[in-house]
Amino acid sequence: MSQKRDVVLRTLAEQNIPYQLWEHPAVYTIEEMDALDLPAPEAVVKNLFLRDAKGRRYFLVVLSKEKQADLRALGERLGVKLSFASSERLAACMGLEKGSVTPFGVLNDQERKVEVLLDQDLRTRPLVAVHPNENTATVALAPEDLLQVLEDHGNSVTWLEL
Repeated sequence: MSQKRDVVLRTLAEQNIPYQLWEHPAVYTIEEMDALDLPAPEAVVKNLFLRDAKGRRYFLVVLSKEKQADLRALGERLGVKLSFASSERLAACMGLEKGSVTPFGVLNDQERKVEVLLDQDLRTRPLVAVHPNENTATVALAPEDLLQVLEDHGNSVTWLEL
């Protein structure tokens, strides 16, 4: 098990959070995730790492894999112009590589500067499935348990209609 994954699984164990872990080959897209035939494919979400135009604010948008994020409208709601952050910024902020973007990346955000935006629709799901800081496995857990991990770490978390 990698050190990146170990941080996530240790955090879940320390908080007594139940989860399922699914091992799989490395994946980089939602299409590749869908091809894996995971036990609960409807639980898979997509994660977008974004920044404001000045590179001062960072956002992780977590939404259903079927949805498209309207970055312009979201930026207007947040009062910023949004764009995708670079791989270098992803590594610097959350210690992640492209293809491994996940809400658990905030566990590596010691400055707690990444603002997490969760799609309101995820609240009603029995499970959400995200990578454990690497793209060779997927962790499925209840949305409220994911929220607990994020809030306990101290990052800003907001539920939004996306």
